[in-house]
Amino acid sequence: MTGQSRVIPISGGFHVWTRKVGESPIKLLLLHGGPGSTHEYFEIFEDYLPPEGVEIYFYDQLGSFFSDQPNDPALWDVDRFREEVEEVRNTLGLDQFYLLGSSWGGFLGIEYALKYGDALKGLIISNMTASIESYVSHINALRDQLPKELVETMKRYEAAEDYENPEYQDIVQKHLNEKHICRLNPWPDAVVRAFSHMNPHVYNTMQGPNEFVVTGTFKDWNRWDSLKDIQNKTLLLVGRHDSMSVEDIEEMGRRIPNSRVGICENGSHLSMWDDPENYFGHLLSFIKDVEKGDF
Repeated sequence: MTGQSRVIPISGGFHVWTRKVGESPIKLLLLHGGPGSTHEYFEIFEDYLPPEGVEIYFYDQLGSFFSDQPNDPALWDVDRFREEVEEVRNTLGLDQFYLLGSSWGGFLGIEYALKYGDALKGLIISNMTASIESYVSHINALRDQLPKELVETMKRYEAAEDYENPEYQDIVQKHLNEKHICRLNPWPDAVVRAFSHMNPHVYNTMQGPNEFVVTGTFKDWNRWDSLKDIQNKTLLLVGRHDSMSVEDIEEMGRRIPNSRVGICENGSHLSMWDDPENYFGHLLSFIKDVEKGDF
């Protein structure tokens, strides 16, 4: 890894890890998914953005592997995470910067833009729809396309809350993760590390047991009616094979006033890995257009 790592203080006496790569007036802060994953699956950004004149900031949210990991479920709260982003932004001295949130990070990016949009030059919502209900509807529609016996097996384990059963885990990996999360075989090392370093306490508290079963604290999150209030220039990215609905992301593009949609035709949820040419093509075109005033 290159760049400058910096551990910075946040409220509550905690610390979070950041790393800056590149040197440019064009600055991009990255919000990883999970919740409770890590910045590691963003490492590919280092290959594409700094060489094109974009200074990037990796950042592990509180509870994630490179940052403090307190054992307090009350901390795993959407509003607290939003305020954490603002603290990180202030400490890093970012103003009129680009914010990219992937998956849960996209959820967090929407929340940040609705409150602190004046600080942003541009917003990138990567592979995230505008409500958890929309997400659950789509991912279960994907599951219902599987052979009936596999769906019944999954539902049987879910009814018993036996989510760690090897048979159940195998079905999730082969029929969800490898088709709709990352389509590369084998998975890149950075993606494997991000998954292996997932903090289950954060994930289970906010999301629930897995991608199909959302029982956590953010299960009722819905921002469809608030999208019209995002005034920032916005790029919405989605993979054709994503665990998020392409139609949902297109509808978000219709509701956010100053937005465009980029579809990664060969990509899934981690389109930056399985369709990098489209993903970074859309991203760099957006940044260059905003910088030139052509957006």
